[in-house]
Amino acid sequence: MQKNRLILIMLLLLSTQTFSECIIKDAFPNLSFNFPVFITHSGDGSNRLFVIEKRGIIKVFQNNAGTSSSSTFLDIRSKIAYANGEQGLLGLAFHPNYSSNRFFYTYYTEVGTRNLIISRFTANINDPNIADSGTQLRIISIPHPDANDHNGGMLFFGLDGYLYFGTGDGGCCGDSLNNSQNVNVLLGKILRINVDSASGSNNYSIPPTNPFYLGGGRQEIFARGMRNPWRFSQDPSSGVIWCGDVGHEYYEEIDIIENGKNYGWRIMEGLHCHYPLVGCNQTGLTMPIKEYLHHPDCSIIGGYVYRGTQCPDLTGRYIYGDLCSKRIWKLYYPADSVIEDELLFIAPSNITSFGTDQDRELYICCLDGKIYKIMSPFVPSAYNLKQNYPNPFNPSTKIEFDLPNDEFVNLSVYDVRGRLVKTIIDQNMKVGRYTFDFNPTDIASGVYFCKLSTGNFSESMKMIFLR
Repeated sequence: MQKNRLILIMLLLLSTQTFSECIIKDAFPNLSFNFPVFITHSGDGSNRLFVIEKRGIIKVFQNNAGTSSSSTFLDIRSKIAYANGEQGLLGLAFHPNYSSNRFFYTYYTEVGTRNLIISRFTANINDPNIADSGTQLRIISIPHPDANDHNGGMLFFGLDGYLYFGTGDGGCCGDSLNNSQNVNVLLGKILRINVDSASGSNNYSIPPTNPFYLGGGRQEIFARGMRNPWRFSQDPSSGVIWCGDVGHEYYEEIDIIENGKNYGWRIMEGLHCHYPLVGCNQTGLTMPIKEYLHHPDCSIIGGYVYRGTQCPDLTGRYIYGDLCSKRIWKLYYPADSVIEDELLFIAPSNITSFGTDQDRELYICCLDGKIYKIMSPFVPSAYNLKQNYPNPFNPSTKIEFDLPNDEFVNLSVYDVRGRLVKTIIDQNMKVGRYTFDFNPTDIASGVYFCKLSTGNFSESMKMIFLR
């Protein structure tokens, strides 16, 4: 009897592992892009994706695996310097109120000047898939001394509503101008501005909590000591900002970005003295939480903390990769220490960026022109709402269902009188198997019903809650 129970437990564990392990898959087999460097969504519930092509075009399409065409959302090729390796149209962020104001922001290298430009554009009021380059409002222009290197390129709106963006050190010779440590220049920094109000001659204002708001340095600075923060992101759950800062000769690094901190470049490369090589003064510097050596790796591609639903084993893990080796890792840093750092995949091609959709699922841009997705390998053939477990339950239970199509899903719990107790899901979802926790805090013991509804399917199951 005990042996049979052990076998049953092992089978259950193996079954769970089968459905929770994820794969990399071509997300849109019928689409291909010209040097894609970023993918994101507009946050307006339209379930669209936007892909930046480095030459100066933004493509838009519906987030459906069967999508066979994309259209041009914005074409600003005439404004872009992109012939050299690290120049081009590099970043895109949609305003938190995009659904009402239609504002979005780009980060690019300007033709002629080589300046780093943050600009605002406006989408067409009659056609949401078109934006007019004539609506450009330049927000900030940052002189960049080198013709190629260390342009940065990432920008996003933080949970505080401010616009964050990262600049490289200006390139060349181990930051010979010491831009990253110079608080009077904007290169080699994480910057933060308020684009919802203007101040003086600027089309932005300064958040009063920025470290140099009252003086002592450029007010736009949020953090300094960066070499080339190509991609960084904020965890929507914890608010923590994660940055992959591209290394110089030997080390790539991951930093947790905090207000006013100095991350060490050019004094440090990773955890090691860079200038001077011996006896460098590390007073006041914040060290990376992770470093790794070059060869076969060469350039970290900062990623995202996974907050989707298709790969529950990755929840809370920071997913990042490397351009050259194509390796992708997960890192877990729950309480000021790394307790997981494991290789997950080898991407099909060289990685240029990660990005997310409105459901926080994770995508990968690659140099082969394709967009890949980290997703569950399990594709259900039919709808299925499974019995919750445990049942009866206290304090929580898991609800699992299969979704064979991409569609709008409502999953709700009702009492025996048909009154709504809790809506667990009410959104568009992708094909797959999903598991959600139901953790009631203010209901009485008794019988409840969980109902799964889509456009083509409806099913209920009985649950028993015991206090």
